[in-house]
Amino acid sequence: MKFLVLNGVNLNLTGRREKEIYGGETLQEIEKELAAFAEEHGHSVEFFQSNWEGDLCAYIQEAEGKYDGIVLNAGAYTHYSYAIRDAIAAVSVPVVEVHMSNVHAREEFRRNSVLTPVCKGEILGFGKYSYFLALESFWL
Repeated sequence: MKFLVLNGVNLNLTGRREKEIYGGETLQEIEKELAAFAEEHGHSVEFFQSNWEGDLCAYIQEAEGKYDGIVLNAGAYTHYSYAIRDAIAAVSVPVVEVHMSNVHAREEFRRNSVLTPVCKGEILGFGKYSYFLALESFWL
């Protein structure tokens, strides 16, 4: 199986930003571990990060027939991007929404996701391991 891991706005700062919430590893370090994890289980994974909403929509749209699943951490776009929501709804590729932090234990505005209703599922609160759990959910 082949997967796409998409990371949205500000996730390029992982490892430098709010380490008490997101940890000290960079996004590139986490991606390297995820790639090894997928490979150990006979799968492959590709990665993309953008601070631009349209880029994320384009990658979701282009995933049709190319990937077996998408792991998406949209960052703050989670709470208000109807464009990303519509892109997810427009494709048959299943998407698992991921958050490193427990968004329900944080500020009120983070508790609402416009993406969750069109996703296969949501995994949150396990730090970098949220990504691993999301990947694993596709082949279990």
